[in-house]
Amino acid sequence: MVLLTVTPSILEALQRVPDGSSNLQRDDEPSLSDATIGAPISHGQVVELWNLLKAGSHKEYSLEILLRGSRVYVPPPPPKPEPSDEYKALMARLRREEEERAYERMINPVPPMETFSQRFPSSTGMARAFAEANKPTRREDMGDDDVTYDEVHRQLMLIFNFMVTILGVAATLWILARWWSTPARIFLTMGGSIIAGVAEVALYSGYVWHLGQANKKDKTFKEVKEVVQTWVVGPEDKEAADKPIAIDGKGSAAEDTNLRRRKK
Repeated sequence: MVLLTVTPSILEALQRVPDGSSNLQRDDEPSLSDATIGAPISHGQVVELWNLLKAGSHKEYSLEILLRGSRVYVPPPPPKPEPSDEYKALMARLRREEEERAYERMINPVPPMETFSQRFPSSTGMARAFAEANKPTRREDMGDDDVTYDEVHRQLMLIFNFMVTILGVAATLWILARWWSTPARIFLTMGGSIIAGVAEVALYSGYVWHLGQANKKDKTFKEVKEVVQTWVVGPEDKEAADKPIAIDGKGSAAEDTNLRRRKK
């Protein structure tokens, strides 16, 4: 059974029908003796009321006019049960205890929590002095931020170049195979992109391998230093100091070449 709400037109129609509420009353349906706007009424009662209006020569009331503005009736929620005496006593005790705690906090306030700087006022100066004393003095002690940045930049540019090459090959193959069917173009583009990526990786691996071999080859050369000539500075070697030293272009060049020589 569907219950609807009473509209002003239904309430007016009930007043026009003689003994309308008693004629529409059923055992399992809501009472219409003191019906008000918004009260429940069943759909069958609305249809019977419409039939009584037609039989009473009230043609101005149609079923549409009677149901205009009506909604499905939703009964109000049941009232909350009255709390028990034990619950009331418990709530009263809790309120009383909370009031006592609030009054205690008001007359005996808790001291504010000290911060670390308030607890140890000299810690800030000590930390600043420690940082100043342990500050790095050499540039190489500052870290390798520049080296890390260069390495990351190189890796990013390498990935970017790989992507540009692969996408360029894929676009070129897709355009060149525009007369082929779509599946064939897709497979051709994917195959070409994979081959281009493999070729890029192989070329880069070969480049890195050649760099490693060159570094290993440079490390095999050992630099040997030899003392070619010495000078004694002092009054005991005044004659040697006063003696002029002739500089010959060829001899100088020959001597310079012996200063450092690499031995494999």
